[in-house]
Amino acid sequence: MNDFSADAPKGAPVPTGRLKRASVLGATTAAIAGDVALGGLKRLAQGERPKLSDLLLTPNNARRIADDMARLRGATMKVGQLMSMEVGELMPPEIAQQFERLRAAGETMPPAQVRDVLQQELGCDFTRHFKRFNPRPIAAASIGQVHRAMLKDGREVAIKLQYPGVKESIDSDVSNIARLMKLSGAIPSEFDMGSLLETARQQLHEEADYEREAAQMESFRIALKADPRFVIPEHLPDLNTPHVLVMEFLESQPLESVETAPQDQRDTVTNALISLLLWELFDARHMQTDPNLANYRIMGDGKIALLDFGAARRFPEPLVEGYRQLLIAGLSGVPDEINAAATQLGYFEDAMPDALRQRLLVLFDMVMEPLRTAGTYDFGKSDLLPRLRDAGMEMAMERSLGPTPPPDSLFLHRKVAGMFLLAVRMKARLDVGAMVAPYATSGR
Repeated sequence: MNDFSADAPKGAPVPTGRLKRASVLGATTAAIAGDVALGGLKRLAQGERPKLSDLLLTPNNARRIADDMARLRGATMKVGQLMSMEVGELMPPEIAQQFERLRAAGETMPPAQVRDVLQQELGCDFTRHFKRFNPRPIAAASIGQVHRAMLKDGREVAIKLQYPGVKESIDSDVSNIARLMKLSGAIPSEFDMGSLLETARQQLHEEADYEREAAQMESFRIALKADPRFVIPEHLPDLNTPHVLVMEFLESQPLESVETAPQDQRDTVTNALISLLLWELFDARHMQTDPNLANYRIMGDGKIALLDFGAARRFPEPLVEGYRQLLIAGLSGVPDEINAAATQLGYFEDAMPDALRQRLLVLFDMVMEPLRTAGTYDFGKSDLLPRLRDAGMEMAMERSLGPTPPPDSLFLHRKVAGMFLLAVRMKARLDVGAMVAPYATSGR
């Protein structure tokens, strides 16, 4: 199938060029300002004295912003995803829902734009490389989309195409979305918006570097080659460009297919991925930090295919040792040791009110529950997740927030939270304490 005609599957073109992308957000800014003026006049006419925040942060305005993020993709969509994960609980539910949908699959390029990208990167005669190319993508995200194809020599490949203009517009996109977020009031004033935006900007530059991703993929492939639980595709450098990444296609099933499997299979898969997380952090100090379930697939022989290494990053040794000390302190349950380790990592500050420090220590104790449980912990029967959500919501409602941790910690939080949610989703039964015990040793 090489049909790039008008009859091929439709999609939404990615706006290219800084001015064109800025104009999309500019139009939304103008629309929000118009709504604020109109809404304010109506409420004044009714004898009310509305607060500006009530006029700005409405479900309709949140929908407009989220729609723009999905349409633009790139940095704007990544900011929306991080907003949903990091501060979703600080927003009213009807607002948070608008940004949460950005964590699902994004819009895809129409066939004509796919063809243009291929011609730009591989030449006008790009079809000479393929026996078959499917213009309908098999996956889409904030940076690019993935297509299945067959090379002339019969090899099945997955081809990752970067959205045009996304890499070049990262910095301007982040600046533009920051202004819109400030105008709309979508981020609570207590939250460090600068840290979130810097995290998004840094991650986008890394994910948009396909040569870097190819090197990360190869590094993980070599490191895990002897581990029978995992398989990582080999990339094909002859066809790679700064905006195209070609790798072998692995026939597999979505990780979600394991949800209905017998208990032992669910436990085995979850154990493997949590063990991988611990190895990445404490042994390799090199972690694929995106826990999106689409990055993990199940092979016919039961192996887990690991995909997408754009978000892989190396952690400095002092940070890793800091988390080792926090793990040791957390397992001991001694408040003074936990306090010292958390302060060293930047979670606590000397000037922090004691009441907030105590609340954060209680929250940390809750997080440690699966690790401190003797024997098997049943994630399927645990009420830990709703308790954590309730505690987080209570602190958010009271605007009782601690300091924003450094970017590396935010990336780690994302992966740890993703693996916890996976364990809950799989209703896994694991001896988590035994899994972490080998890493809770100083000088390992």
